[in-house]
Order: sequence, then C-alpha cells, then structure tokens
Amino acid sequence: MPRRLFTRRFLAGGAAAAALGPVTAAAGPATPAAAADGRRAVAAGEVKHLKLYAEKLADGRRGYGLEKGKASVPGPLVELVEGDTLHIEFENTMEVEASLHVHGLDYDVASDGTKMSHSSVEPGGARTYTWRTHAPGRRKDGSWRPGSAGYWHYHDHAVGTEHGTGGIRAGMYGPVVVRRAGDPLPDRQFTIVFNDMTINNLPAGPDFRATVGERIEIIMITHGEYYHTFHVHGHRWADNRTGLLEGPDDPSRVIDTKITGPADSFGFQVVAGEGVGAGAWMYHCHVQSHSDMGMAGLLLIAKPDGTIPGHDGHGGHADSWSG
Repeated sequence: MPRRLFTRRFLAGGAAAAALGPVTAAAGPATPAAAADGRRAVAAGEVKHLKLYAEKLADGRRGYGLEKGKASVPGPLVELVEGDTLHIEFENTMEVEASLHVHGLDYDVASDGTKMSHSSVEPGGARTYTWRTHAPGRRKDGSWRPGSAGYWHYHDHAVGTEHGTGGIRAGMYGPVVVRRAGDPLPDRQFTIVFNDMTINNLPAGPDFRATVGERIEIIMITHGEYYHTFHVHGHRWADNRTGLLEGPDDPSRVIDTKITGPADSFGFQVVAGEGVGAGAWMYHCHVQSHSDMGMAGLLLIAKPDGTIPGHDGHGGHADSWSG
C-alpha cells in the first residue's frame, strides 16, 4: 500500500494548510499557489502564526504536521517573504524529547531547537519558536548583508542522540522557502529529500505530476551520511538562488545535475515540458548504485487532456500532484 506523500503546505498569506490540486491527504482540489499568469511575491513584513505537532507515525516514522494525527514526511512546506516573522507554537506529542531547528533564517538562541541550548521540548510539552527574515541591505560598516531569500529547511535536533540524528533519520524534516519581493510564484511545488539511501524516507522515489506549461518548483534537501547527485531528465535550471536567469546577460551556469551533501538545500523553478513536451521524465541520484537502490522517481508531465505519452500508470511508485 503506497505511503502518503507530503501534500500540504503553510501559505505565507495565512495560517492554513492548502492543497495544490487533487492530492492524497486533502479533500478535493484547491486553487494552486499561483496561476500561470505571472503573479509574483510581494513585500510582506507581516507577523505570522503557525501550530506544528511532532508525532510518531503508525509505520514507525516520525514527522511534523499542522494537525494532530496528520504528520507527514517531509513535513509541511513553510513559505515566507523577506521581512516576515513566523511564530511557531510547537507541541511534542511523542514519547521522546524533540525540537525544531531551521536553516537560513534569523532566530534567538531560545529558538535554536537543540538540547545544548536548552531549547528542545520534553514529551507532551510545548514551546514557541520564532523565525525572522530580512531583506538585503548595507551594514553600518558599508559591507553588504545578504537577505534571507532562498530554499531552506527545518528538522529535529533532539531525537535519538544529543544531536538529534535519530529524528532526521526517522523523517523529522521539512522545507522552507523564503522569497524576495518580485520572485515568480509557481503553480505546483514538489519536495524531494535524499535521506541516506531513500527519497522522502520511502523505499522507492515518489512520482510527481504536473501539466505541460505549468510553472513547477522543486525543493531539494539532503540528509544522512552520503553525498548524492540530483538529476532530472528533460529540464534544466540556472545554478543561482531561484534557478531562473535574470536576462540574456545573466552569467549563471545552466545545469541539470547538482552534487548535494548532508544538510544542503537548493531549489529551482522550471516550466513543465518546456522544449521537450509531455512524458514520464525520470529524476534520480546519478550515483549509479544509489539509483539502483531505489533513489529514482518520475516527474510525470501530462498533456492538457491528462495523458502522459509512453506511461501506463503502473510504474510501482506512489505519486502525487504536489509535494
């Protein structure tokens, strides 16, 4: 029986979970994150609030969820715009100490989410973590301070050992996207996590679905003990913050393969099927032995009528319209 994939996300515009089309963990379709009308992120600077639960799943994995009994692996996608602040009311429903630690954002030591800073949460306990973001600007000394925009991630830092490696191995991780005002917004988003020799802690890589012409966003995170090489067939992106070229003179290298190691994260947007059309486009770790061990899945790009040339729908992988 296929395991449920991550199909929900936290919208920066409100503390509610939303689905990006027909999904396995939500009732019915919903409006996509952004229609294919060129909409872009706008400056926010708002204070957001989110409730997040740490839970043990029935199959033994551990994860995060927006509601009790609905934890997922990966956890919910958090989206913010530079200048936003997010307060997360975190409740640990598990039998072991747990926490929430984020990469790439600003936080005080009380929101570090580690045992060493005494910011983890005992079984049955709760704690508020605060994450802040900022726009780029010049420091008083004249040097340039980069902004928070980027593809980041959060994870546990307490389960299993003093450093929390057991929680990460069990699936306690999730994606964070911080946008800069003016960044294009996607129609669909997919989170892919290389965790040791699994993708999203599944025995075989999940499949993801989109339609030709949709703007899709892939958030790629790596955990575990190994280095991997992420590759997607038929599509390529710019090796920069967004994966998009700024214009004809943008010097960013265009790639379709990227080496990624433990705690690395990156992301990019592409137009589904651009220049290549519909089809079952493979994504995988390009370390050949890793893909042979299950680190491979399909990016299923359908024609407008829903058909996927050359694909019979029986590839053996779980699939989702969002992730």
